[in-house]
Amino acid sequence: MTRLALLLPAALACLAAAPAPKAPPAKAPPAKSMPAKAAPAKPAAAKPAPAGAFDFTNPQGLMDTLGAAGAKAQISRREEDAVFVAVTSTVANFSMQFAGCNPQGRACRAVLLDRPMGPGSVTSAQINGFNQTSVMCRLYQDRGGQAHVVYSAILFRSMTRDDAQTHLIAWQGCLADAIDFQKDPVAYLANAA
Repeated sequence: MTRLALLLPAALACLAAAPAPKAPPAKAPPAKSMPAKAAPAKPAAAKPAPAGAFDFTNPQGLMDTLGAAGAKAQISRREEDAVFVAVTSTVANFSMQFAGCNPQGRACRAVLLDRPMGPGSVTSAQINGFNQTSVMCRLYQDRGGQAHVVYSAILFRSMTRDDAQTHLIAWQGCLADAIDFQKDPVAYLANAA
């Protein structure tokens, strides 16, 4: 993901250089009389997705996307507002935690993908160095000293199946970077600087 770190400043510079959109001219109120008091606006109720539509806020949507790619994804447990999913594939085994979900385990607000990195010795300083070089991926050590690579995303109902696939591609990049880092943390960090 270090290549992404190089592209991000350039993309932000392009956005900053773009001219600001012009506001439409203000419209004068109609000449006819206006009601004395406008009725308060009612908040729009969330509409359920049409049958067969992709819903990234429903864990099943991402599970189906992974299944189409040849992985096996299965809900392992639920806790309060979280849904935990175990994923096995030929590339990697990992877990997904959907957070901020409703009582039915849907309308989730975020997802965290997590994979233990396996045996190998990396120091806390090296993990911190990795985190300073990556825009999307993070490493941490659990209480037992096991290093993990993680990727997270905020979820919106407006996200598409293509958005889900983009997040999965970014996750694959995180896994690849973590593997390269774990093989030789010193060389990885020297090349990332």
